[in-house]
Amino acid sequence: MASREERGRLLATLVRQFGDLDLAEEVVSEAVAAALEHWPVDGVPGKPAAWLLTTARRKAVDRLRRDKVYAARLAVMQAEAEREGAAVHVAGDDDVPDERLRLFFTCCHPALPLEAQTALTLRCLAGLGTPEVARAFLVPTATMAQRIVRAKRKIQAARIPFRVPDARELPGRLPGVLRVIYLIFTESYAASAGPELLRADLADESIRLARILHGLLPGEPEVSGLLALILLVDARRAARTTPDGDLVLLDEQDRSLWDRDRITEGRRLVVEALRHRAPGQYALQAAIAALHSEAADVATADWSQIVALYDVLGDVAPSPLVRLNRAVAVAMRDGPAAGLELVDALADDERLRGYHLLPAARADLLRRLGRHREAALDYRRALQLVGNEPERAYLERRLREVTGS
Repeated sequence: MASREERGRLLATLVRQFGDLDLAEEVVSEAVAAALEHWPVDGVPGKPAAWLLTTARRKAVDRLRRDKVYAARLAVMQAEAEREGAAVHVAGDDDVPDERLRLFFTCCHPALPLEAQTALTLRCLAGLGTPEVARAFLVPTATMAQRIVRAKRKIQAARIPFRVPDARELPGRLPGVLRVIYLIFTESYAASAGPELLRADLADESIRLARILHGLLPGEPEVSGLLALILLVDARRAARTTPDGDLVLLDEQDRSLWDRDRITEGRRLVVEALRHRAPGQYALQAAIAALHSEAADVATADWSQIVALYDVLGDVAPSPLVRLNRAVAVAMRDGPAAGLELVDALADDERLRGYHLLPAARADLLRRLGRHREAALDYRRALQLVGNEPERAYLERRLREVTGS
């Protein structure tokens, strides 16, 4: 039966041809249902994806013939496509072209809210069902269904084009696509709420989406950088929690559990991404992750080089989070007092208000300096802000350590 990747290709092809996400999703589902009915009896066809595409097209055409609104919309779309020099064929093609790059840019169009972009990308390109997308956002299925419907209506109402931006537009539009995939991965790395630290389902989907995008845009260094970053960080997945689900920080991880195949692939992609004259934020973050992957332990990591990369990253993509991560790296290179001075400089940044890792980082530096009473205050502040339970449990352990209770 059609894999998620095949379904994504089918969906993208049909959206290209009929200009309607709802119609495309419905006829793909109907085609898959028809395959479940016929293939066990007639056998699996030689080209399953082409069979599904042909069946879905026929179902779409049948529906268009019965629905004057859809028919009128198709006529307009055909006219627009002909003006662009690419007529839309609704039947008779045995091949399944890969139109997913167009779908990436449609789902991640800047006219849509970021949350809608992420939901549509998971729904249409990762192939997650609405209940799965709802779980990713920790909202009821009905709520997510409404959000997806609103996003699709926005695409239609705003006449968001189903196309790849031209060479002049691509630099301005590609970062939005990369950001959505990166956000999916960051939620998988440390869930914003819930009983588990890791979201393996979202990690796998972010890797799959990054691989798809890399296959479609192999020459884009930031695409290579993002895939490298995700692979190198996710390579630590098995070592980041105990069998009971407790958080294990980088300095305590059993590095023999790290996925060496992903590290090897990630390092190769880092080299590919850094060949660009001016590396972007994902390539730089991937380079930092690669340095961690090369070290035998935290103490032997090349912290001077890591700090230098954060300096460049701070120029390329300045943010308080980059400054916080740089402060932690400086603490490893120059000692906790040097890091604490940099962390304290971030205390009044509104963008970090509500971010539990700021007081958590400060508490850890104070603990290392032996200033346990002050550390306890910051551990308590972090506990008021933390979302997922493993991080909460870790902070509580550290609080008990500095208070002796």
